[in-house]
Order: sequence, then structure tokens, then C-alpha cells
Amino acid sequence: MDLALKNRIAVVTGGSSGIGLATARLLLADGARVAICGRDEARLSTAKSQLGNSDKLLAVRCDVLDAAAVKDFADKVAAWGSGHVDLLVNNAGQGRVSTFGDTSDQQWRDELELKFFSQILPIRAFRPLLEKSDAPAIVGVNSLLSVQPEPHMLCTSAARAGVQNLLKSLATEFAPRIRVNTVLLGLVDSGQWQRRFEARTDKSQSRDDWFASLAFQKHIPLGRLGQPEEAAKAIIFLGSPAASYINGASLEISGGVSRHI
Repeated sequence: MDLALKNRIAVVTGGSSGIGLATARLLLADGARVAICGRDEARLSTAKSQLGNSDKLLAVRCDVLDAAAVKDFADKVAAWGSGHVDLLVNNAGQGRVSTFGDTSDQQWRDELELKFFSQILPIRAFRPLLEKSDAPAIVGVNSLLSVQPEPHMLCTSAARAGVQNLLKSLATEFAPRIRVNTVLLGLVDSGQWQRRFEARTDKSQSRDDWFASLAFQKHIPLGRLGQPEEAAKAIIFLGSPAASYINGASLEISGGVSRHI
């Protein structure tokens, strides 16, 4: 299927690693021009090298919780991309493991700010550029926790649910001009899962065995964690002109682990 992405301008926040990096890589492979951002300069430089460092790629250091930095990023994309953007992928932020009893007021504030404003600030900054596209789209990368909360991730689950409500509302407010959709991720192999593997109690357990055990414990029907590229393919489809009649939708990328209808 032709996703009609050739020469489209796409922006991916959190694009220097994991799902964001995989999304940028696939967009470039489909002929899009891609702007990525990340907070870590070294990781951003490594991502540029991995992505080919071509004239179809723009990499900018940016903290998506800093409104001025996000606006500066949007200005740089506008100058680089002929004044418009076709796709915004908001992909910043990881989960917090905590219960109600061990989450402080400040941790609540930090988590709510991260989850909400990593969506709000880029959308606010890039909306004028999206308005100039003939097929603009926003894809918010969210979590299955938004509809299926976990008690050991209570703070993140609550924040994710709010973000899901926000993006669903924007799909109505921005229609018919800009489509807004979300992906709901289950367990996807990422840096945070790698760090948990490295901190495992049984150091004799191999990576493959540890991840297989994790999938079993989490009751994932497909018997494994997802790969970043699998999430990226769904993100790209929802953000492409090929999905032109899909708006306000949520696509689960979870290996079937969800329990709701």
C-alpha cells in the first residue's frame, strides 16, 4: 500500500531512541522528510548517524516541557520544511512505577506535567504549520494504561487517561482540518525495559529468557513484547494520508493483552 508519504514533512518528538527513532527511520524509508527532537545531545547525535544524517533529516535538541524551546524547534522546522508540517507524532515520556501511598505531591505534579504538556506544547507550537498542509495529522503515542490502569502505576495510569481524553477532544475540535488519533501501547521493548533487565535479581538469566518470562507473567497472548518497529508502523499508518477517514481513533499495540472490549 502506498501511504503517500513521499516528501511529506513529519515531526517526531522523543525521536532519538526507541519508538520515536523507529518511527523516524520508517518515515525516511517511505520518502518523508523528518524532524526529530530529544533532550540528550549525545543521543541525538547518535540517532542522526543511525538515520543517515541526510538532507531529509533535521535533528534539534529540545525539551518538550519548555515552551520557548518547543517554539524554537517549530520555527526551525518551518524554515527547513518550507513553512508547513504534515504530521506531528508526540512520543515523549515514560512511565512511573508507584502506588497511591508512595507517590508524593511533587511526583504527581511532575507526572501530570510530563504527560499533558509533552502533548500540549508541541501541538500548540506546530498547529499553525499543520494548518498549512493539505493532509495534516497528529498521532499521540499513549499507553494501554489510559483505559486499563495498573495499581503499581497508579499515577501514570491516571495521567495517561487524562491525555487520552484530551486527544479525543482535540479530534473533534480540530476537525475537519486536522486529524487526531492515538496508539495505545502495551509492553514494547524499550530502554526502560532494558534497564529493568539489567537490574534483574538472577544475573544468570539471559535477555531472551527474562523477556519471555516477563511476557508470561503479563499474560500477553502473543507470548512476547512488541518491537519498536511494530509500534512505528501503526503510528505511520494513522498519520498518513492513507488513513484519511480515521479520526479520534485509538489503536492498541499490545499483543492482545487488553481485557476490555
